[in-house]
Amino acid sequence: MPRVGQVKVPDGERLTDRIAIGVLTSMFPPTLIDEVIQRAGRVEQRHRLLPARVVVYFTLAMCLWADEGYEEVARLLVGGLQHMARWRGDWQVPSSGALTQARARLGGEVMKMLFERIASPTGTESSPDSWWRGLRLVAIDGTVFDLPDTEANSAHFGRPGEMKGAFPQA
Repeated sequence: MPRVGQVKVPDGERLTDRIAIGVLTSMFPPTLIDEVIQRAGRVEQRHRLLPARVVVYFTLAMCLWADEGYEEVARLLVGGLQHMARWRGDWQVPSSGALTQARARLGGEVMKMLFERIASPTGTESSPDSWWRGLRLVAIDGTVFDLPDTEANSAHFGRPGEMKGAFPQA
């Protein structure tokens, strides 16, 4: 039996999805996102289904749900924001094409600027095992990203091993 004030998560929805959205919006407050969009000169000229702020949150949410398609990520994002009372009104999930065009309009500069504003080392000089002989320790996890199959990417990054037809990777 649920306790007073306890809310059951609707069927088909995971509590972790709600937590992920909460972490996302606390790490990246709307005022910060709006400031970065303004500085990058990417404020939308007209009212759209996908305003620049939503596209930034969508791009960040793609990292939280990397195994999901564009439309499912958009659904999870808006569903989580509705539960947090940060989204009002009805909203129809845009097509993958519309989401792709919105990301292209936003460009990469906004995400770069946002990273530069947020990213900072987690260990301080007093943190145990974060420093060695005055040098900050860094871990590399071996993450590899497939890049668009262009001659420029191929020349700069190369292709993996001896696999023919594989995409360039970074």
